[in-house]
Amino acid sequence: MTPEEIMKAVLFFLTVAGAGWGIWWRIDSRVKEADKATDGRIKAAEGKADKATTDLAAHKLHAAETFATKAGMQEQTAQLLRAIEGVGNRIDGLHERLDRAFERTTRTTRA
Repeated sequence: MTPEEIMKAVLFFLTVAGAGWGIWWRIDSRVKEADKATDGRIKAAEGKADKATTDLAAHKLHAAETFATKAGMQEQTAQLLRAIEGVGNRIDGLHERLDRAFERTTRTTRA
C-alpha cells in the first residue's frame, strides 16, 4: 500500500468514527434532556402521591371517628326492635280495650 492509500483509509475510518461520535453525541444530549424532563415529572408525581397518601390517612381517621361501628349498629338495632315491640304490645292492648268498649256499649243499649 502506498502512503496515499493509507491516508485515504485512515481518513475514511476517521470520517466514519467522527460521524458515529456525532450521532452518539446527539443521542446522548437528547437522553439527558429527557432525563431532566422525567425528573421533574417524577418529583411532581411523588408530590401528588404524598398528598394523596396524607388525604387518605385523614379520611380514614375521619371515617373511624364519625361513622358507626358494627357493635354500635347492633346496639341501636336492638333498641329499635325493643321500641317496635313496645308499640306492638300497646297496639295489642288497644285492640282488647276497643273490644271491651264495644261490649259495654252493646250491653247498655239492651238494658
